[in-house]
Amino acid sequence: MKTTDSRHRLALVVGALGVVYGDIGTSPLYALRECFNPSHGVPPSPANILGVVSLVFWSLTLIVSIKYLLLLMRAHNKGEGGVLALLALAVPELTEDARWRTRLLFGLGLFGAALLYGDGIITPAVTVLGAMEGLEVATPALRPYVVPLSVGVLVVLFSVQRFGTGKVGGVFGPVMLVWFVTLAVLGVCGIVKAPRILAALSPHHAALFLAHNGYLAFVVLGSVFLVVTGAEALYADMGHFGAGPIRRAWFAVVFPALLLTYFGEGALLLTNPKAAANPFFMLAPAWAVIPLVWLATAAAVIASQSLISGVFSLTMQAIQMGCLPRLLVQHTSQTERGQIYMPHVNGFLMLACIALVLGFGSSSRLAGAYGIAVSLTMLSTTLLFFAAARRLWQWSWFEATVVCEVFIVVGLAFVTASGLKFWHGGWFPLAVGLFIFALMTTWRKGRETLRARLAESYLPFDSFIKDLGKHELHRVPGTAVFLAGNPTGTPLALLHNLRHNKVLHQRLVILTILTKDVPLVREEERVRVEQLRADIYRVTGYYGFMEQPDVPALLAACRQHGLEVQPMQTTFFLSRETIVPKQRPSMAPWRRRLFAAMSRNAQSAAAFFQLPPNRVVELGMQVEL
Repeated sequence: MKTTDSRHRLALVVGALGVVYGDIGTSPLYALRECFNPSHGVPPSPANILGVVSLVFWSLTLIVSIKYLLLLMRAHNKGEGGVLALLALAVPELTEDARWRTRLLFGLGLFGAALLYGDGIITPAVTVLGAMEGLEVATPALRPYVVPLSVGVLVVLFSVQRFGTGKVGGVFGPVMLVWFVTLAVLGVCGIVKAPRILAALSPHHAALFLAHNGYLAFVVLGSVFLVVTGAEALYADMGHFGAGPIRRAWFAVVFPALLLTYFGEGALLLTNPKAAANPFFMLAPAWAVIPLVWLATAAAVIASQSLISGVFSLTMQAIQMGCLPRLLVQHTSQTERGQIYMPHVNGFLMLACIALVLGFGSSSRLAGAYGIAVSLTMLSTTLLFFAAARRLWQWSWFEATVVCEVFIVVGLAFVTASGLKFWHGGWFPLAVGLFIFALMTTWRKGRETLRARLAESYLPFDSFIKDLGKHELHRVPGTAVFLAGNPTGTPLALLHNLRHNKVLHQRLVILTILTKDVPLVREEERVRVEQLRADIYRVTGYYGFMEQPDVPALLAACRQHGLEVQPMQTTFFLSRETIVPKQRPSMAPWRRRLFAAMSRNAQSAAAFFQLPPNRVVELGMQVEL
């Protein structure tokens, strides 16, 4: 039994290497090179090299090891991490009368989540370009082929997403293990040639670098941030493997390999400052450059895969939290509910990545766009952790401030340093984040306004039942299920059906789907059945924000509660709202038009709730906003 458990733990650690650490594990391809980019004006002198490597070491230690691995992973939502899961802990419910601080935190969490879309676009582009640029080190004659080959790799990467993460990522863990072992070996070979680089372990070299270089050091700090850009994805993927395996993978494999690589690159620069043009690939012997390029490309694809899967999961969470409209979701695994594929999101990411590669042309230019979005998300995460720690663990203001102050100061420094690259591409992820944030807030505001409008015409279900007993209606055989957004009101589809068809089925089921502020709901808490009359039932289904509702499966679970419904012998009634302008609109005109467009293009409720297509009746109505 112990041997089996050990193998299982080892498998989780290796799996975490492939899924969780792909992004941060490929940062050595470009991070140190960007720190000594000639445009920064900081020459690779021995003092500067020691200072930059020291900054790299302490950034990894403070932000990844302490902040994310040791602190933030304590703040999980039933085992799930990420900015939206943390938001659910910090702000359990956003009501109409919520205080401004609560609304501010909610907006901060949404903005941080929106910025991750920018990261999801840039990461595949910069990592694949950074890997393919190793061909230039092998021979400059291959330079014209770097961009076309990068586009080809991206097309293949996004094309295979439809097969699912399980199949695509079957070999991710072992490949990344080979990658990190290679990093460690290269790093050791470099350190042996100049062991004095180990002096960078002392923080005083970082302090001297910042003090002596002033503004230029601050500019370089924006490039140093590239070494920790995968930390947010690390936290978001916690639910796939658990905190234990992720921590073990970091401290046993990833952290030592990354440190050895960065110190090895620093040692190479001490002996050959001209290697600053591409210290990672120049760290390898000439015969190993081409194999290293292909290994780096595989690692870059894996790093991209983790971000792409993360964007799929993030979008699914946003839909369940009512922040985005319904989109087509395809489940690619019968055993792992978190493995999903979203064609529309995948297409958007692919086109955006290809446009970035063609527009920027090199990983150095793309690195200018990299960092600002992630640094803002990390700062948002720190502030949400402050609120979550106060609420979950009853920390005092003093305790929470002492813990978070260092990370807030460091986060602000990285945000400001990354902000200096705004006109060099940093505007792109911010523009993407603001666009997604506008979509999220518009959809949420629109749905709230729509619910308020519909509530004006809601009839309490108790009143409906009383009226039903006073009138004789023609009853037809069978069961009718009416989906209701209001758990206490009468479904509008039911009222419209009565008004136009003047008939009722022999048995009525009022079904409401509610999303709870947890990632997953236990099966024993999935459904609640209440019999209101001999022929009328109210069913409430509960799902977590990482789950997709499945109405046929939900109705099958009702058998244990005395209600048996055969989906293929049942008629499902839905209401579809059409947005029309109001004389005195409750939303800004641009928001109303955007909300109407999102409503028209949203996936149908029948498909989203997985209803049998030939058993659905939709009744339309117009709503003024």
